[in-house]
Order: sequence, then C-alpha cells, then structure tokens
Amino acid sequence: MNRCLAILLLLAAVHLAISAERAAPSWKAGVASVVITPDSDMWMAGYAARNKPSEGKAQDLFAKALALDDNAGGRLVIVTMDLIGVPRDLRLNLAKRLKESHNLAPEQILLNASHTHCGPEFRVGRPPLDSTDEEKERSSRGGEYGRQLEEKLFKLVGDALRTVAHASLAYSRARVGFAMNRRLPSPTGYQNSPNPDGPVDHEVPILSVTGADGKLRAVLFGYACHNTTLAFYEFCGDYAGYAQEYLQEDHPGTSAMFLNGCSGDQNPYPRRMLEHAKYHGRSLATAVDAALTVSKPRPVSGPLRGAYEEIALEYDTLPTREEFTARLTSKDKYAAAHARRMLDRLDAEGRLPVDYPYPIQVAHFGTDIVLVALAGEVVVDYSLRLKKDLAGKAAVWVAGYSNDVMGYIPSKRVREEGGYEAADAMRFSATHPGPWAPVLEERIVSKVTELHRRLQQP
Repeated sequence: MNRCLAILLLLAAVHLAISAERAAPSWKAGVASVVITPDSDMWMAGYAARNKPSEGKAQDLFAKALALDDNAGGRLVIVTMDLIGVPRDLRLNLAKRLKESHNLAPEQILLNASHTHCGPEFRVGRPPLDSTDEEKERSSRGGEYGRQLEEKLFKLVGDALRTVAHASLAYSRARVGFAMNRRLPSPTGYQNSPNPDGPVDHEVPILSVTGADGKLRAVLFGYACHNTTLAFYEFCGDYAGYAQEYLQEDHPGTSAMFLNGCSGDQNPYPRRMLEHAKYHGRSLATAVDAALTVSKPRPVSGPLRGAYEEIALEYDTLPTREEFTARLTSKDKYAAAHARRMLDRLDAEGRLPVDYPYPIQVAHFGTDIVLVALAGEVVVDYSLRLKKDLAGKAAVWVAGYSNDVMGYIPSKRVREEGGYEAADAMRFSATHPGPWAPVLEERIVSKVTELHRRLQQP
C-alpha cells in the first residue's frame, strides 16, 4: 500500500513539474531607455537648406533597447533611436564592444533609426577632407555628440541585458493611412510631391512584451513613413516620437519603441506643422492600442535565430576625373560640391570605391515572425515584395534604416524611373561616388532569401 502511494505521489510530482514547465514563460526580456537630446544647440540633420543651428526642443529624443532571450541560447537586442540614421562606424564600434563585454554576435544586435529630420547632425569617424572652418566646427560638435552617443548606447544595451526577466511575447498588427507615396510622375520626371496612386505599405506590425506579472513591459511597433512632418529648428522625434510618448502615457510603465519600415519614398501628409506631427502620432498610437486591446495578439514562441551578412553593393559606372572636374562649374551647387569631394578623395586615396558593404539581417521568432532589417533608406517596393516572397505561416516584418543608413536604396523600378531616390540624392553624399548599379534589388532580395532559408534549416 505504501509503495502504491509512493508511486502515485511520484507521478503527481512529475505531472506538477511538467505543468509548471509548460506554464512558465518561454522568454526573458529586458528594457532600457536613455535621453539622447543634445545638451546644447547644434546643427540639425535631414535638410540641406537649413542655415543655422537648432533653437531648443519641442520634445526629448530617446534611444531604447529591448533585449530578448528565448531561454535556449537565442538572443537579440533591438535598439531604436530618434535620430536621422545609423553611421556605419557606430554599428561597427558597438558590435565590437558588445562582443567583448556581453558576447553578443553581430546577428544579435539590431540598430534602427526613426529618421527624424529634427535630430542632431552627427558623425562617428573622421571629418570630411579639406573642410572649411565652418564645416570643421560643425564636424567637431557632431563628432563629440557621436562619441557621447556611442557611450550611451553601449551602457543602454548593458542596462537592458541586466534587467531581463521572464516574459511572454505576442504579435498583432493594425493599419494607419497618413503615409503617401511621394514620387509623382510629371513631364519633367518624378517630383517629390504627393502621389495618391503610388505604392504604400500601411501595415503597423506590433510585438508586445508582457512580464510574468501580466503587465505590459514593452511594445515595439513599425510603420513605413518618413519622419518628415516637421522642418523647424527644434529637436523633436516627429510623429514617431509622439506616437511613443502617447503610448507610454496610455500604458504607464511601458517602453514604446518605433521601428522604421521601408519608407524611403513615403511621406506623412499633411505636414509642416507641429499639430500635424502630433495628429499623426496620435493616429499611430491609437492603431497600436486598438491592436493590443481589441484584437487578440498571437503568442510568439521560440527559438530565436538570427543571421547577419554584408554584401558588396556595386555602384554604376563611375564618372571619370575629367567628368568630375567639369561638374565643378555646375549651376547645381550640390553637384559641384559632390564633385569637389570626389576629386579630393581621388587625390588623397588614388581611387574611388566600386562598391559598398551593405548589411542585411534576418531574425526568426520560431515560426511566428520573420523580421528582416535592411540598411539605408529603403523604398516601399522591398517591403511589398519580401512579404510576398517570404509569405508562409510566419508574419513577415520588414524594417529599413537598420544598422547603417548610407543613402537611398531604390528598387529596380525606382532606379529605372529616375529622380531623387533613384540617383539624385547621391549629390549630398561624401561617401558615394555615384548611383547604385541597377542590379541592387536582386542582390539584396537574393541575400535576404538565402538567410531566411538558412534559418529554416534544423
């Protein structure tokens, strides 16, 4: 009798252990946030026409980190920033330091910029060659900000990793419609104007993180739209900054994080007034809140697996020295300035680059989410295509402005149509000698597909 009772008690204990294991959260998550608003006025990024430094702030700028651990060795730290972009040197420096300090591999770090045009102009690395006195002063201030930013981000990631605790993840989505394609065809080419007939991606993907106590700890949400509602001289996160602010007000104790999508050819409308930025922010926050509270978010399981590679993205046939020299007298001051930068580089280095190391990152959240993070100002065609190409059981989430924001990434269609995103924007670059080769879309999509299939293998 005693033996039978012992067996029954043992079986009961095993059952309870198995039940507890199944009930235990399958994730750990940590969050952290830091203010990255400059401590004094400085030149702002995003608009070449600005002619003076900033004049205060309308809203603080933030960097936020979400550290995810699948309890089986898979990790991913997502860092979002209310900034114009991610300099390549910043990504490389942080990746090196985080590998040494926290053993994070490159595929376990995702940096994303909201691309607000009301943030600071900054750099990480050497200043441009032969700068004027004014440019040297701006570069010095921007360089100091970049060094401070790197330190803040390094500490931020460490803080997020130190706060990891049991959590559950869920995916939901909503829609919001203030983004509109900005490439309007005209008899003289494609103009930067509202095009209601152009392609858009109005989906709002949402990853919510709930603690073991049932409280919402973090909400990561995306949208494909330029943060260009505003063009004034005050620091501000634009619509994305207000969306995060409103969500955090509506959910005290929650960290709201914005992951910019493929918004290279998407603008918010209406625009130019602070009220417009707040209105768009409220629209986006309401859509996220509705998805969290009205719909039924789908639980997200592990394992968490990731891949990160850089491909050589080729430039088109480069201008010769003679052609650059001829452009020095161009009536287009930006084309002339670009030619001078390229000639200075030729003199200093003896050659111009023929390609650029373009980073591509893919993360799998079990069979529930495929997250694709592309560098640069990616146009919306990439999001629309990859959602079709990778369609399956998992939701496909495509982000741009990730890990390196080196310029516009046009699709094959946009490259052939011409215009600002296709080639003209390269005039403002100190890095790129010319536009990308027309094969760039296939090169990028092929690598994304390769990484995706690799992660599907057991």
